[in-house]
Amino acid sequence: MHRSFLPPRPLPSHSGHRFSRLGWPEGIHRLAAAPLLALVVGCAQAPLEPARPTPWLAQLQSLLPADVLLIGEHHDAPAHQVLEHEAVQWLAGRGQLAALVMEMADSGRATDGLSREASEAQVQQALGWNASAWPWAQYGPVAMAAVRAGVPVRGGNLPRADLRAAMQDERWDRHLDAAALARQQAALREGHCGLLPEAQIPGMARMQIARDARMAAVAAAARRPWQVVVLVAGGGHVLRGVGVPTHWFPGLTAKVALARAEGAAEPLAGDADAVHDTPALPAGDPCAPLRAPQGARP
Repeated sequence: MHRSFLPPRPLPSHSGHRFSRLGWPEGIHRLAAAPLLALVVGCAQAPLEPARPTPWLAQLQSLLPADVLLIGEHHDAPAHQVLEHEAVQWLAGRGQLAALVMEMADSGRATDGLSREASEAQVQQALGWNASAWPWAQYGPVAMAAVRAGVPVRGGNLPRADLRAAMQDERWDRHLDAAALARQQAALREGHCGLLPEAQIPGMARMQIARDARMAAVAAAARRPWQVVVLVAGGGHVLRGVGVPTHWFPGLTAKVALARAEGAAEPLAGDADAVHDTPALPAGDPCAPLRAPQGARP
């Protein structure tokens, strides 16, 4: 099931054959006519049909060209990481992928020095991967698809060492307008199941905005002409009204594709260019890990 704010365009066909009129002297064209006719007839009998894109890839194609393509996910929805893997493979296979930027690794960490044949352990080491927070079984295929294509993977998140300074930096209070800042703070309350002390909300919002700013900077720095940078992050980070796109500079073209599990809240109008619906998450209490003495993910 999928929905798109922009109509998908079909993939361009490369199956047709074009022949130039070469102005051959009289007589030579007779020698070439038979094999040429056979080639044309053969093509008519067995046309080379281009592979049809999946609905998800058709959505993404409708968003291109762009400097940056932001793909928002629900971290606990494996179907969303499958979509990301599919997007990376597809874009890399077409030679259109400039870089893959991931929220799941810190800025400053990258695979640029690795070969296409690098092992998964080498990739995890290069990215400083925290497998306890981000299961490699889910995100590894996304990263490795880029590495195997010779495309750099770069961390986009604010390193932990910078988080405290970001929480105390009051300039981030002025980055969003009052309504957007209130929306960001409300999302933090909801995302932490109402368990955060209210006094911590302003600092957490600053940290969230600073993380978005860092991801925006890393993605912008990875741009290449005629290609697209893919940024993979949580759905809240990619929204136009409050997230990474609020940090773009004039002239940068970015599109937002949001993967949405059935039953999750709808984005506000203008927050995303495309929404791709996936099955509902398994029934359960998403707040249980946060209520535990030590949550699975901070």
